[in-house]
Amino acid sequence: MQKRTRLALIAYLGVIAALDGSAAPLKAPNYISSFVWTSQDPAHGGFSGIELAADGLSFTTISDRGGWTRGTITRDTDGNISAVSAEIVAPLLDDDNRLLYKARADSEGLAIAPDGTAFISFEGKGAARVMQYSSLSARGKDLVRAPAFKSMSRNASLEALAVDDAGVLYTLPEVPRDAGAFPVFRYRHGTWDQTLSLPRTAEFDAVGADFGPDGRFYLLERGFHGLTGFSSRVRSFALGPTGFCDERLEFQTPAGTHDNLEGLGVWRDTKGSIRLTMISDDNFLWVQRTEIVEYRVVP
Repeated sequence: MQKRTRLALIAYLGVIAALDGSAAPLKAPNYISSFVWTSQDPAHGGFSGIELAADGLSFTTISDRGGWTRGTITRDTDGNISAVSAEIVAPLLDDDNRLLYKARADSEGLAIAPDGTAFISFEGKGAARVMQYSSLSARGKDLVRAPAFKSMSRNASLEALAVDDAGVLYTLPEVPRDAGAFPVFRYRHGTWDQTLSLPRTAEFDAVGADFGPDGRFYLLERGFHGLTGFSSRVRSFALGPTGFCDERLEFQTPAGTHDNLEGLGVWRDTKGSIRLTMISDDNFLWVQRTEIVEYRVVP
């Protein structure tokens, strides 16, 4: 995410705490539930990307300090999350089999291809890139970088990352440099192209993406509003021969409804509904929380 000042975040969450932790009313008809995930693991937190299994019962997530973990979700009879368990957060490895050094460790977006190959997008000054992992416990390697990656803003570059059923990657910056449409970079046949774009409104930055089981491209966006907190929305798009089209607003929240939602996984539940599962980045601040939030896509 863009690195907002810690004082602003602490001030905002201090106000929330003073109000007994109350948040904006959850009135969206497609809202399902929220679950606060806690752990004694000191590396727990900063989660910025998530991928769910097709059944919604297991997941993989990455933190923005170069860590990753996988876990299991327990659901009640209504399908709501009742418990989460996960392995200790492990470090991501560079291509030399060593820990990612700090300038290269701001891991933000996660996408897992149908063959199990994992891809991670990164922010950082001069470090905007996508890495490929045969397994997240193995060493990674940098994909070739698009020339535009080198000039992206340090804390507003590659957050959202998705892979389609053909193994083609799509990524976009959190904030475009010219404040216009989001440029979408597509990786296929060993190279990047930038012929696609998505419309943007100034209030929201792009922080997560996924392709749903319906083949649509889902984009998670986040706004920060100072003392009133974070707002979130998800839009979806069809991808046709001429680019993205058929924009749909899946949900949008007022500020303060949820924490800092940054990761998005899209899957179909046992009742046939498409679910949007999101995870929040707590910035490793005690006044924030790791929240897993779910909404249902309305047909």
